[in-house]
Amino acid sequence: MKKLVFVLFLILVVAAGAAAYFFLTDTVKPEIALSPDNAVAAPKREFTLTLKDAGAGLKNAKVIVTQGDKQVTLLDKTYALPVKTAEEKFTLEPAGLHDGPFTLVATATDRSLANFGAGNTVKLNKDVTLDTIPPRIDVLSLAHNVRQGGVGAVSFQLSEDPESAGVVVGDDFYPAFKQENGKYFGLFVFPYDMDPKDFVPKVKAVDKAGNTAYASFRYQAIPRKFRQDRINISDNFLESKMPQYYNIITDTRDNLEIYLRVNKELRKKNRAKLHDLAMATAPTMLWDKKAFLRLPNAAPKAGFGDHRTYYYNGKEIDQETHLGVDLASLEAAPVPAANSGKVVFTGFFGIYGNAIIIDHGLGLQTLYAHLREIDVKEGQDVKKGQIIAKTGATGLAGGDHLHFGVLVFGHPTSPVEWWDQHWIDDNILNKM
Repeated sequence: MKKLVFVLFLILVVAAGAAAYFFLTDTVKPEIALSPDNAVAAPKREFTLTLKDAGAGLKNAKVIVTQGDKQVTLLDKTYALPVKTAEEKFTLEPAGLHDGPFTLVATATDRSLANFGAGNTVKLNKDVTLDTIPPRIDVLSLAHNVRQGGVGAVSFQLSEDPESAGVVVGDDFYPAFKQENGKYFGLFVFPYDMDPKDFVPKVKAVDKAGNTAYASFRYQAIPRKFRQDRINISDNFLESKMPQYYNIITDTRDNLEIYLRVNKELRKKNRAKLHDLAMATAPTMLWDKKAFLRLPNAAPKAGFGDHRTYYYNGKEIDQETHLGVDLASLEAAPVPAANSGKVVFTGFFGIYGNAIIIDHGLGLQTLYAHLREIDVKEGQDVKKGQIIAKTGATGLAGGDHLHFGVLVFGHPTSPVEWWDQHWIDDNILNKM
């Protein structure tokens, strides 16, 4: 028994010695980073201090600002337990600084016993200028007539180069881009599902310090009523279409359940992907300023904004909205690019089956869906009228046709407007 106690004592001594050695010999300082790393800042700008320590762990983080004789501590955080990583957020607002230069010092100390027990400390010094003046926005375009489910455009000037600028509609932000003439130009959407009384577009600009400005402009919101449609889902449809999704939905082989999840859950994921693709849009116009092409000799089979109620064996099972135009021509009909641009997506795309997305710049993109054949590659530049695919019945299509969609920053809009040169001249080009 005494021997066992002695062995345990030795183990504890060795472990304690190893720990002490580690803490005493840990000479690696923590890592520290500040975001945003701008030379100017507004009082309400939120900063994030990111801290890391690969050794004994973090003990303390501190942020102090100094302006003239004034010194204010904005952050003083002590960690009760050692942590390897931490993020601390703060603003300059509590400091009560005036416009002009000041110094920001951020420090982080670890829990090691280096430096006679004081630990390792890293320091970040930054010279910053406080700026409380928001940018000035001058809206240049005049009448803005926007139809529900359609697109508007606005041009404006700013008093300084911004961090971001564009149009806000509800909770959505539509970026604008600076053109060669120095003006900013942006497209925005009157969402098909927004109550017209809630449609209040405004130009928004945020300067590099973080000051935000808004500007109203004159607009006319034109309400629209959309068609109601009834879709019957048959067993034959489910049996022929759902196997496309077996590698996506793997936990069931109930075709009706798969259909409902595809029509609801996968549809939402497709919408999110459309938004992500739009964020990489070209900052200039890639199309030729002429009306977009329509699938030749094609009859419309479904319109934009059609509200669909789905039935199975006479029972309502789902409701969704059709966010494009379905055009039917001959089987395997050649599909032309509606206008010039760059291909940003090709492949199987959920509810749309085999699809192509072309970026036309400034957030404007076109979607070609349910294809049987794709004849272009991602990254390829295409010309207006160039054959890019053949129509098919992939995805949730009930028969051979082209689903043609027009998107602005991933938000679906009515394609009909873009087939009309008069509308393009009045509502897009004249605003530039």
